Amino acid sequence: MQLFAPVPRQRSAVVPDEAHAAAQRARASAPSDSRLLPVVDSRVLDVFARAKDPGDPMELRDLWLGRVEHELGAASHRPGLADRWRSTAPRQSLTPDEVLGSRATVRFVKELFNSYFRDDLYGDLATPDTVLLSSGSVDEQEWGLPESLKDCLRFALDQDWYGYSDSRGRVPAREAVAAYENERIEGAPYTVDEIALTMGGTFAVSSLADFILHGRGETDHPVLCGIPNYPPLVESVARRRPVRLVPLPSADGQMSLEPLIAAVTPATPLILLQTVGNPTGAAVCEEELGRLIAAAGPGTMILLDECHEWLGAPRRAGALRAAPNVIRVSSLSKAWSAPGLKVGWITADAGFIADYYEYASTTFGGPPSFLYTLVEVLARMERWLICGREEVGPAELAEFEATYPMDAALLNATYVAYRNDRINREHGLLTLRDGATAVFNEARAIVHPAPYSINLAIEFPGWDDSYRCFRDLLRETGVSVFPGILTFCLSGGVGRVTTARSWSDLSEAAERVGRRLADGPAS
Repeated sequence: MQLFAPVPRQRSAVVPDEAHAAAQRARASAPSDSRLLPVVDSRVLDVFARAKDPGDPMELRDLWLGRVEHELGAASHRPGLADRWRSTAPRQSLTPDEVLGSRATVRFVKELFNSYFRDDLYGDLATPDTVLLSSGSVDEQEWGLPESLKDCLRFALDQDWYGYSDSRGRVPAREAVAAYENERIEGAPYTVDEIALTMGGTFAVSSLADFILHGRGETDHPVLCGIPNYPPLVESVARRRPVRLVPLPSADGQMSLEPLIAAVTPATPLILLQTVGNPTGAAVCEEELGRLIAAAGPGTMILLDECHEWLGAPRRAGALRAAPNVIRVSSLSKAWSAPGLKVGWITADAGFIADYYEYASTTFGGPPSFLYTLVEVLARMERWLICGREEVGPAELAEFEATYPMDAALLNATYVAYRNDRINREHGLLTLRDGATAVFNEARAIVHPAPYSINLAIEFPGWDDSYRCFRDLLRETGVSVFPGILTFCLSGGVGRVTTARSWSDLSEAAERVGRRLADGPAS
């Protein structure tokens, strides 16, 4: 069997003219004064105040949901929780700082996250006609893996390449990733010794938290986690060490790291940071990130989740991202629309990767070996894209092992198809994001424009609770948004809308929400 024979066909997802017209309206409008700060508001404090045990995350979850059920009145579908809320009264007073430093806060948000998906969205409230804008992932059937990468999977399985392997991943795949990462960062510092393949972003953060924090001894100094953030990541860290949540303000597409810089001390064991915010799409400033790394000192490990750092203006990462105390996490979940494959990589200091080998071989053995050809081909072709190559030839063919059954003409035809797929995909997804920005703004929602990612943070006027907002919009419009509380946006009616869906869904959802917002605030 020959790899890439026949030449993989191109995908044919088409964005309609209406989406392009809406995107043009968004691009032509004056930039808004977009600011978002995930502060602890009075509704959060009220739930903690009413808990018999404010350290019990399950009680906090039930109180939060009970208040929502109580406020829904006749539309409630869990009257027992509403009764429980009505039976409570304030018992104590907590400060926002105490809430941000409480172990219960992290687990409470994670349990609310679980309940949202398990019990509400795909549970009691599930209907076949719901317009789902809450997934956080690309519509894989429209915008999934290029056929050339699917060919790699078929080829590896046909070759029976699914045996044991190096716990860091196969060397040629790691070499390809290192070369790709060297095109993305100033200074080109990476070799195969700084790369390990992993089983996706969430798994990588969990395993790294375990590896970094295990055996470091007891300490009262907390891990710092910037918020907004993804609950499974923060919970995986909080299981191992005390955590302090650090609200990071976003303004006009940039996320400020000043609160983290002010909070870090030489005794801070770990910092968890998403370099592009979820749900805001706001990016960190490279100069501020450099100051955070410098302020942290050599004893503080900095874990950078870079998975949302795509679908925006190209930029090179600063050289300090390759500092000895920085670990960078990437995966195929977002940029390549393959969350179910559970594959990605980490870049870190060679000594760290060498020690991680022992951890990986002991705890999970290694990543799925049949994915190595996919990772290698993806990394090489993405590097050629960054370098501006429109075609490839014998020099690029020589990057692959001679044992691959491939020739230069076939590789070039495959790369041209891959390149066209990637360009069309990015253009289409950018159009959908900009188009969604326009139609939701026109629907009287307050959209925070996102310079990166497939998500938009949207404030829905009239709601001061994002979970209540989700319930009302779902019931009254059939549109599902993702409540901001589930990304540690601890105030207001902020929801997340995923724009990498069909234009018919996006435009229909905006029209329905617009009609609802025209009726005024929630009763």
